[in-house]
Amino acid sequence: MTMPKPQKLSHLVLQTNRRDQMRDWYCTVLGAQVLHENKFICFVSYDDEHHRVAFIDPGPLAEKAPSEGKTARAGGEVGLHHMAFTYAGLDDLIDNYLRLKELGIRPHRCVNHGVTTSMYYYDPDRNQVELLVDNFATASEGQAYMRGRSATDKNPVGIDFDPEEMVERVRAGLRTEELVNINA
Repeated sequence: MTMPKPQKLSHLVLQTNRRDQMRDWYCTVLGAQVLHENKFICFVSYDDEHHRVAFIDPGPLAEKAPSEGKTARAGGEVGLHHMAFTYAGLDDLIDNYLRLKELGIRPHRCVNHGVTTSMYYYDPDRNQVELLVDNFATASEGQAYMRGRSATDKNPVGIDFDPEEMVERVRAGLRTEELVNINA
C-alpha cells in the first residue's frame, strides 16, 4: 500500500505579541494581503491559498531566550530555525530585494546553497525568513543534486554573496543555471 503524502505545505502560524508589526512586515516582504483579522488572530496570503501565514496573539508571551552559553541570535535556541518562500526566478528575487531595501528591510545573510540562491531576513520577532530561487529547472534535478552530495563536501552550506553584486550580475545577464556548481 502506498502511503498518502501531503500535496503541499499549506501555511505557517506564528505566535507573537507583535501581531500588528508581524502582519505589516509579512505583508510588505511577501506582497501579501490580510484576508481576515480580529484582535487575536490575523490571516494573510500572497497567492490563491486561503491563508499562508497567520499570527496569533494569545496574551503575554516570553521572548525567545538564547540557549545557555549562546549569544542572543536567531538559531541559538530550540524551535523554528527558519521558513522559506520561493520566487519564480532571479529577476523576481532581485526586484524584491531592491524593493525591500528601499523600505529599510535588508537581509542579514545571502547564500548560494547550490540547490538554491537565498536571502535571509529577520522578522520583527527575530524569526529567520528565507527568500529564495531554486537553482535547478526541475524538482527532480534539485533532488538529484541533493542526493549526490556527500558528508565530505568542501562547503556543505554554500557560499555567501553580496546582494548588491548579485543585482549587478543579474542585470548583466546572469542565468540561474550558472549558480549550481558552487561546491566544486
